Amino acid sequence: MSSATVATQWLTMGGRSLRLGRRNVEAIIMSLVLPVMLMIVFVYLFGGAIDTGTAYVTYVVPGVMLLCVTFGSGMTAGSVANDMTGGIIDRLRSLDVGGPAILAGHVAASVARNVFSSALVFGVAFAIGFRPHASAMQWLGVAGILVLTITAVSWLAAALGLLASSPETASGYTFGITFLPYASSAFVPVDTMPTWLRGFAEHQPITPITESLRGLLLDQPVGSAPWQAVAWCLGIMAVSIAATALLFRSKTRG
Repeated sequence: MSSATVATQWLTMGGRSLRLGRRNVEAIIMSLVLPVMLMIVFVYLFGGAIDTGTAYVTYVVPGVMLLCVTFGSGMTAGSVANDMTGGIIDRLRSLDVGGPAILAGHVAASVARNVFSSALVFGVAFAIGFRPHASAMQWLGVAGILVLTITAVSWLAAALGLLASSPETASGYTFGITFLPYASSAFVPVDTMPTWLRGFAEHQPITPITESLRGLLLDQPVGSAPWQAVAWCLGIMAVSIAATALLFRSKTRG
């Protein structure tokens, strides 16, 4: 199969996943309302009680973006599980559509949805007082790390969707992903946490990703955080892609 054919299949499957998403009215409403509600809840309900040394809206923007990304993983996992259990895979494969294209289509749609959600978070944050100090290069760094994170989480969600026996189960499997931003520096400084939790928060992927985004947006020193963030994302993506290949082959054998 030529590279042009593979690219066409990937684009076609990505478009299919986006069209399916548009038909899910609840998901559309959630993707629009969730970023707005999270910003309001964290800034206006919790922000006054949390001391971060700066305006809380300035501190919390990266965390809200990442929380939206992790929430979106449930939809991706559910879509993959729905394809696997709904008989559509056999129909697609009869049209000579390969498994990588089917899964990459779900991932591409997930990336598109989450990029839109992140843009909405920025819009709401600007409206309630967020003022970044990033240069053009720092904005590029933010965009690169954010898209890499979304892609890694989307591939992980696809793998979990293949593991699940139903779309509902798949959404439940992503609970651990959704929990990670809370146990990180996304919403409160890590040094305010109990010692036993601080160790976990300092050594899980969301913390260096958050510190990278926050530091770049606010023109603050970031140290090695961006390199740690990239390493985590590439590692998660590599493992997830390998897992999806094995799981898809196992589930469609025969």
